[in-house]
Amino acid sequence: MKEKKQNKKPIMYYYFVTLIIVMLLNSYVFPSILNRKITEVDYGTFLTEVEKGNVTKVEIDDNQIAFKTKDTEDKEKIYITGAMNDPGLTERLHESGVSFSRVIPKEASPITRFITTWIIPMLIFAMLGQLLSRSLAKRMGGGNALSFGKSNAKIYVEAQTGKTFKDVAGQDEAKEALTEIVDFLHNPKKYEAIGATLPKGALLVGPPGTGKTLLAKAVAGEAKVPFFSISGSEFVEMFVGMGAAKVRDLFKQAQEKAPCIVFIDEIDTIGKKRDNGGISGNDEREQTLNQLLTEMDGFDGKKGVVILAATNRPESLDKALLRPGRFDRRVPVELPDLPGREAILKVHAKNIKTADDIDYNAIARATSGASGADLANIINEAALRAVRLGRTIVYQSDLEESVEVVIAGYQRKNAVISEKEKKIIAYHEIGHALVAAKQSDSAPVHKITIIPRTSGALGYTMQVEEEERFLLSKEMLLNKITTYTGGRAAEALIFNSITSGASNDIEQATKLARAMITRLGMSSSFGMTALETVSNQYLGGDASLACSPETSRRIDEEVMAIINSSYEKAYKILEDNIHKLHELSEYLLQKETITGEEFMQILNESPLQLEE
Repeated sequence: MKEKKQNKKPIMYYYFVTLIIVMLLNSYVFPSILNRKITEVDYGTFLTEVEKGNVTKVEIDDNQIAFKTKDTEDKEKIYITGAMNDPGLTERLHESGVSFSRVIPKEASPITRFITTWIIPMLIFAMLGQLLSRSLAKRMGGGNALSFGKSNAKIYVEAQTGKTFKDVAGQDEAKEALTEIVDFLHNPKKYEAIGATLPKGALLVGPPGTGKTLLAKAVAGEAKVPFFSISGSEFVEMFVGMGAAKVRDLFKQAQEKAPCIVFIDEIDTIGKKRDNGGISGNDEREQTLNQLLTEMDGFDGKKGVVILAATNRPESLDKALLRPGRFDRRVPVELPDLPGREAILKVHAKNIKTADDIDYNAIARATSGASGADLANIINEAALRAVRLGRTIVYQSDLEESVEVVIAGYQRKNAVISEKEKKIIAYHEIGHALVAAKQSDSAPVHKITIIPRTSGALGYTMQVEEEERFLLSKEMLLNKITTYTGGRAAEALIFNSITSGASNDIEQATKLARAMITRLGMSSSFGMTALETVSNQYLGGDASLACSPETSRRIDEEVMAIINSSYEKAYKILEDNIHKLHELSEYLLQKETITGEEFMQILNESPLQLEE
């Protein structure tokens, strides 16, 4: 069913439409109905009918005279004529025995006049004012503009959150750090006996999608206490001082509900470092931060009020906010490792019907660097694919395809690629795979495809590590760069030409070579000197050089030397294995997608039979 669109037309629109309808009724419909019963005649006809004795009843108004005749007495028909200056009319009507009278203007009573003149207009304007103020409040963010200082925190009780530590996987260290808070809320006397106080606040830091909000809800669910949830952006309003008032109101509510947990999401919105470089618009944010600092100092931790906050940018927070006594603990919520990813996949897979032979470890190995949200999306995409194929159970193939969907997008089934370009793409991808396979310390090839994807990739080679790696040696990084250059080397070797297909490879190789020199200390020229600083490590890790222009030029020269050396190495590997390059590329052209096992079988002198 299509969702009904919300009617956003203003109230004045309906007033205008109603006014038009009433005017049309008054102008055309009502007069036409009344005209059927009223007949206009001239004054002479009226006098003639009076003299004949046909008129039975007359009503005289200032402008017209209405009368009935004997033949229309029972038909509700009325004749009208214009009033004339005729002094003898009254005498003639009396002599003819006609019932006549003059219309007396009705005057409203003082009370009625007061109501219609003052009360009704005031009520109409009051109603219009209410409607306009509600409309304005909705456009300003859904709240009442005059309700100063009321926090918009959502309050959940235990039954409403419905989350416990069982629902959180892949974050064992974070759960362990928060378990003590839960235990304190359950057994405060055990800690009071030794004189310990509950930590006032815990700051959850980590990349987006790692489950910081879920962890906060799980803490409340485990402790079985009320849970206040509010975003940092909700404190900052258009009115100066409202943010500070909302902070006061939030802490007032929290102390009334103690023991409880207050969760402030995206606290960097109000908790940024204070400085003198900002414009006056920062005064509101700084007032809100100052009030938050004051409130965190003011309440007693023994009452059981715990402040949890989450951010992706801990480096931007004010130092006063992070000192002991405010946010006592900093809990990292990092990207999950291999066992963590496997556990997360199993947690989300509980909600869908899956086959019994699902290998979650294989999916976890193929999703290195994925967050909990990414893994939940992979499970959901697998379920959607199963439905599209008319099945009620998710198979391993669905999960493997969903990994590729998240990494490279959906298949572009309608993309028309010429045979010549298809051949170039095949050699390009086999070039990557062959270079990777012929080097040591390279991840095994898992899949090679030349089916275009919606991300813009015309094909790709997927490598999957056999086990989780936490350290990368210089040799491993150089091998990675060599693998990146393998596609371009294959194009140059076979076609004596190069294409734009290596653009992403060039970008990744350059980024990796630059990091080796500027941040990882893997340069013979610069040694362990840090030449680059990274900001927002959880939001992409933007890097900026911290060196002189001369040093920057030398860095560029060394980056080019590393990439050129890696390219020459890849070219030599392909040149030495050109027969396998042809054989594998022809097989890939025929199949379009091959597995790592098929690739290794051909490479290891056990060629598969190609279809005729």
